[in-house]
Amino acid sequence: MKSPLLLSLFDETERRPLTVSELTSQVRGALEARFASVWVEGEISNFRDHVSGHWYFVLKDEAAQLRAACFRQHNARIRFLPYDGLQVRARGHLTVYEPRGEYQLCVEALDPVGIGALWLAFEQLRARLAAEGLFDPAHKRALPLLPRRVAVVTSPSGAAVHDILRVLKRRTRTVGILFVPVRVQGEGAAQQIVRAIELLNEYNKQLAASRRDNERIDAIIVGRGGGSIEDLWAFNEEDVARAIRASEIPVISAVGHETDYTIADFAADLRAPTPSAAAEMVAACEDGLAVRIEDLARALAHAMRLQMLRARARLQEAAMSPAFDEVRDRLRRAAQIQAQLGARLETAMKRRLNVEQRRLAAARDAISPRGLSQRTAAGRVRLTRAETMLDAAMRAKIEAKRHRLSETSAALDALSPLAVLGRGYALVQKTNGELVRRARDLGKGETVLLRLAEGEARCRVEESDAADST
Repeated sequence: MKSPLLLSLFDETERRPLTVSELTSQVRGALEARFASVWVEGEISNFRDHVSGHWYFVLKDEAAQLRAACFRQHNARIRFLPYDGLQVRARGHLTVYEPRGEYQLCVEALDPVGIGALWLAFEQLRARLAAEGLFDPAHKRALPLLPRRVAVVTSPSGAAVHDILRVLKRRTRTVGILFVPVRVQGEGAAQQIVRAIELLNEYNKQLAASRRDNERIDAIIVGRGGGSIEDLWAFNEEDVARAIRASEIPVISAVGHETDYTIADFAADLRAPTPSAAAEMVAACEDGLAVRIEDLARALAHAMRLQMLRARARLQEAAMSPAFDEVRDRLRRAAQIQAQLGARLETAMKRRLNVEQRRLAAARDAISPRGLSQRTAAGRVRLTRAETMLDAAMRAKIEAKRHRLSETSAALDALSPLAVLGRGYALVQKTNGELVRRARDLGKGETVLLRLAEGEARCRVEESDAADST
């Protein structure tokens, strides 16, 4: 039998060469036919999230590596984001990327090895939202002490709404319930929960605009009963977490049982382990308030006792210090000085009080009717005596002045030129009023004025004896 290699030398078809494109196309067809659906397990490397929405990465193990691509229409159904180093199990088909002649795996499904895809998606979303600060305790708000209206967002057919209503009916009669029915699992559940939270906030804004504050919603309970992670996944959606955080009304997350945690639990203002516990949180229970107040009172008393014990210990330590003895001596000296000053002040006040009392007694006696009469009589006597003495003194003074006036008048009369003129003398004056004392001061024919005791006369000098008398 001739070998195939020898026969091919004489086969015209085999001897015709293929183009690169033809060969690559045939290889692609053979791979896609042979590996139309295959599961491959390996470690992700060189992961790249392209702007087009496609994922490109490499699957590798200890001995080989395989290029892989997951296009946007397929990775939209994958809930987690792959990363380098993640061990995964990928399902897809082999093909050849003809422009480079490289074969690759077109991934249609992807599961992490060792952990579930949903759990990985949960952890990734929680880490990303926490990094944004969406779960920051500083953003969380406290519930009103006594809420009046509470909205419940849950399924109308689930046990959660019945548990909430039963607890509120038992614990309080003051809380009103506004029930908002939504789907809590399956397609579209997350969108319904988001819309319900938004509608409740819009309702509160309308009430505030119309000033109907007594009808406002004080808290929202969002939740459902327990289930698998797939059943609870609506409360792990990013849109639900952001709607809870954006709500102006405080939100209580009550999803599943005590061991179940969802993204909504981290985003909410309060997390209740069960729907019944959420109802307990908003119930205005007087017994619960009394117990709380009693607990706070006990805690306060305990804290006060601790503070007193600490203060007493510090006081005892200070009492053992030499500085405390010095302070005590200073305080003792200050107390002594204060006592001395107090005694002096008391003595001075007593002395002053006695003086004022005596002055008051004297004033009282002086203004009494009897005292006033006596003082008035004595004053009248003194006034009469003074008037008499004044009258006598005035008469004596007048007589003395009159006598002195007489003597002065006599003296003046004696010295008066008029008195001399009365004895026959005359005053000779020139026409200019100058007195003439000597005859030589007169000239012949000069007119002179003679002043007599009674009247005046004008004379002309006929002759004067001008000789000096010796």
